[in-house]
Amino acid sequence: MGKSKKIKVHTPGEETVIEDKIDHKNDSTQKDKEDKVETVDPIKALEEKLDSVEQEAKDNYDRWLRVSAEFENYQKRAAREMNDFRKFANESFVKAMLPVVDNLDRAIESSSNDKHADRSMLEGVNMTLKEILKVFEQFNVKPFESLGKSFDPSFHQAVMQEETEAHPENSVVNELQKGYMMHDRLLRPAMVVVSKTKKKPEHQKNNDKEEKK
Repeated sequence: MGKSKKIKVHTPGEETVIEDKIDHKNDSTQKDKEDKVETVDPIKALEEKLDSVEQEAKDNYDRWLRVSAEFENYQKRAAREMNDFRKFANESFVKAMLPVVDNLDRAIESSSNDKHADRSMLEGVNMTLKEILKVFEQFNVKPFESLGKSFDPSFHQAVMQEETEAHPENSVVNELQKGYMMHDRLLRPAMVVVSKTKKKPEHQKNNDKEEKK
């Protein structure tokens, strides 16, 4: 609450009293406000602003690196897919032609030992087969050798086993249908007969046991 202060004023002939009211409460409030105002260091403010800008630039650079890496991976993947498409675009057609090649191959094989076969016809079939295989080569389609090789389930399809002592166990002793590769991809596995160790007669097993003793 403000307090009053009386002031005497002397004028010629009379004395006048003037009441001067001083609002000490307002003065106190103003002083409190002034005390609450903090002094801001301009250098510190600039340093904080610089740190904030540097962090923002770092975050933006990290995002740019991630986007660049993702885009580069996308380009490589797209180029690889396009290359594979070009390489294997005719895969379905070649697969459909393989039975034709098989039939021509069997016709040539069966007629080669036939004395009564028409030689000119046989020669024509042989030429047709060669021309088809030339077209296959243009698309990097080639048969692969299986006879005498160790059985590999990645390239061979075993349809039966044959007991033999002439070949190591698990070897390809007969090829019923040729296998083909297209570039570095298996187009069709070879259909093969695989060797297995010939079982010895019981009396021979007993003789072997006696020899070991």
